[in-house]
Amino acid sequence: MPPLAECRFVVVDVETTGTSHGGGDRVTEVAAVVVECGVVTDEFQSLVNPGRPIPWRITDLTGITNAMVAGAPAFDAIADTLSRMLAGRTFVAHNAAFDWGFLTMEFTRAERAEGLTGAPLCTVRLARRLLAHLPRRNLDAVAHHYGVEIDGRHRALGDARATARVLLGLLRDLEPHGVDTLEGLYRWLASRAVAARARRSALPRWVSDRGLGPGA
Repeated sequence: MPPLAECRFVVVDVETTGTSHGGGDRVTEVAAVVVECGVVTDEFQSLVNPGRPIPWRITDLTGITNAMVAGAPAFDAIADTLSRMLAGRTFVAHNAAFDWGFLTMEFTRAERAEGLTGAPLCTVRLARRLLAHLPRRNLDAVAHHYGVEIDGRHRALGDARATARVLLGLLRDLEPHGVDTLEGLYRWLASRAVAARARRSALPRWVSDRGLGPGA
């Protein structure tokens, strides 16, 4: 397996009509930034017609309006292009479960079951392990830590570009931990998660006359 410095990543961000891919929300914009051997080598971005109205609160956050997506392609029209960007590369996102879940739903609707393979790598999880001293590990906080300016916050390409630079910073910070392969990185994250659960389960719990107290 190649060292992390030589791995092929694709950093993804999606904007959506809401937070529930299982509850009818859809993708309104998607971006993918390819990082190979520590260098950005390719980018893809497209607005997506979600086939349903965008709530005003989402437009207020992202700036994406119903008028902007009215003439945009449906997801199935860009699915093949996006699938080629993802093929053979490790999927990365900040809060990867969100982006992975929405794209899995969209690829399934478009009957492109092969669109997503492998296991996603979440930069939030990495930041929680490596940057535990930060009070928050959202994209704004982690980007600020690495001196990354986000040009176009809450737009897919701006966030994906920033996350790509954050990824490179996190990979550099992994070096002192002796993690030098992707397989080793997944093992390290899993072992840290197990250790954290063990610490939480070992915390004392007090019992009152009404039953278990905080922590129950």
